[in-house]
Amino acid sequence: MFANLQRSFDKIGAKVSITLAVEEIFRNRNLTQRAPARLNIIDKKGEEIFEISVRKDLLTNLELSIIEVRPKDKHLLLLSRQLDSEGDAVNKDHFLCGRDERHLFVASVEGVSTVAAAKASLKPKEILNKEVGLSEEKRNRRKTKAFRRQGEWFFIPTSLVVPANLVRSQEPLVRGRGSKPHIAQYAYRTQGEPVMVSSRYPQGLTEPQYKRLISRDKSAKNLYWWQMVRNAGVFVKGTVRHPDHATIVLDDWHRVLMNTEANSEAVAFLD
Repeated sequence: MFANLQRSFDKIGAKVSITLAVEEIFRNRNLTQRAPARLNIIDKKGEEIFEISVRKDLLTNLELSIIEVRPKDKHLLLLSRQLDSEGDAVNKDHFLCGRDERHLFVASVEGVSTVAAAKASLKPKEILNKEVGLSEEKRNRRKTKAFRRQGEWFFIPTSLVVPANLVRSQEPLVRGRGSKPHIAQYAYRTQGEPVMVSSRYPQGLTEPQYKRLISRDKSAKNLYWWQMVRNAGVFVKGTVRHPDHATIVLDDWHRVLMNTEANSEAVAFLD
């Protein structure tokens, strides 16, 4: 059913494994996979590979296909389609798979038809506005006059004077629970919005939204919830380190923006 996938992944120098989703128990709570197909990067005998976890109940109604492969770029665009009994698509998910610096990566993206469009869809609008007129080669650089990029984080130069007592040192930048932090040498944060987060509501719910939910859905209270801050203004300078990426050095203050990964299970700008 998915036999031709490996040929496409071979072209970008990567291996792929198809597995059936299994129920996971975390802190006595069931974390059953809801998405028809879920992609991850796993380590297999010291080698990174792509793993596609497929729900067993949808196995015969799931179609995985490659939309575009860019061998030189080491990226491909994968489409997952859940079909009904008539063969019509009832759910579509697009995944950009590739290699970024030292490691493989996968990102869920909006409905696009090319690798270039998938990459563009991950950029915040502030970045896209600064790239008007640039060639594709320049748009894909990690360092330009307009910004620096390290993994999913973008850093835009800004004029800012921060009182010394508000500067934080060795500050983690975290996409969400379980992700490895990027460590900024110096950081300054402005106030954000407190939200309650769970695996079912990764974008976070405000306190009123959270209270309304648990009042009408008693089972929601039994989810594992934690409190985070959404959309805080973050500015950094100095070194930014991460084990999977080359360290970057920012001489002046830069505004921090996160990529716009579209996966409904992805976490918003939280910390």
